[in-house]
Amino acid sequence: MKDTFFQEESEELRSEGCYREMRTVEGEQGSSVIMDGRRVVMLSSNNYLGLANHPRLKKASIDATLSYGTGSGASRLISGNMEIHQTLEKELAQFKGTERALLFNSGYQANIGAIPALAGEGDLILSDELNHASIIDGCRLSKATVRVYEHINMDALEGILKRSSKFKRRLIVTDSLFSMDGDIAPLPDIVGLAEKYSALVMIDDAHGTGVLGETGKGIIEHFGLWGKVPIQMGTLSKALGSFGAFIAGSQDLIDYLINKARSLIYTTSLPPSVCASSLAALKILEEKPQLIGQLRENSLYFRKGMKELSYPIPHGETPIIPLILGDPGRTMGMVRSLFDEGVFVQGIRPPTVPDGTSRLRITLMATHTKEELDLSLRAFEKIAKNGSQKK
Repeated sequence: MKDTFFQEESEELRSEGCYREMRTVEGEQGSSVIMDGRRVVMLSSNNYLGLANHPRLKKASIDATLSYGTGSGASRLISGNMEIHQTLEKELAQFKGTERALLFNSGYQANIGAIPALAGEGDLILSDELNHASIIDGCRLSKATVRVYEHINMDALEGILKRSSKFKRRLIVTDSLFSMDGDIAPLPDIVGLAEKYSALVMIDDAHGTGVLGETGKGIIEHFGLWGKVPIQMGTLSKALGSFGAFIAGSQDLIDYLINKARSLIYTTSLPPSVCASSLAALKILEEKPQLIGQLRENSLYFRKGMKELSYPIPHGETPIIPLILGDPGRTMGMVRSLFDEGVFVQGIRPPTVPDGTSRLRITLMATHTKEELDLSLRAFEKIAKNGSQKK
């Protein structure tokens, strides 16, 4: 008997405008890419500093492969702990201003490993309602009680903390730069509440690392809160153009996670080539902090252009710009219209974002040229004048 479940479920997603298909990029990632046989401006990448195809990262990866081979062979606690992993961890700890850092294979694995290790039965996790799915899943995997507070609402957060005295430990977890909305967590207020109510703070700085702060060190540098946040997660796969993630914090924290984080213990470690490209990216960021300035300049330029076209984008200066359209069908129609004009922006629909908030997630890069940005703005202008999108 033929099982029609998968087909029926797929058809339902199509009818709701929420069916997803992969688009193929031919060649390297850059400010423009070849997609479906044509070159389009890429406005839908987390490669914020344009390092994913940087010659120095390529060379570092090749050299490491020649020196160390293609794989690490095992998990870190078996035989996969290689000198290049430890070198990268030392550099990351210095970059983030902490005693130690610990590599994970992705931001998702870092969060689903660290959060259940940090909070368990009898503890309380307080999570922003717009936190990334990896934080949500990390909370679900823990045995802790989870309370979700309204997005960046500090009164709501404090209200929960006031009623939390029965819990052994309180852990506040939040994104730093929210990946779908482009706004920044009010970290000084969160830290103040954590100190007032004896809570721990964990920041997911995945989209803030290499983006926020004068030299790209993230939200801690952005607000000048050195030493105030005990647990920092960051990724190497976005602004740093490589792959993997890390937790940065105290010596005691890292020693504890080595023994408790299941996604570290039971996973083969990152390939040496990936570690080498991450080291090269950190070096470039140290040498060229002007990349951060260029990213901000491009972000402000594009935001100004969109506002002049009367598009309802939120106030801000980060490279993540949501254009909320509401309806999934309208959203994907606009994706197709933009593609026809030589611009690729991905549509984001439920369940990634709440119902009724389907959007275009526009992301800028430091390496976007003014010509690319102007071409993109002209595409948005044409669509605005036409007043309709492809169905």
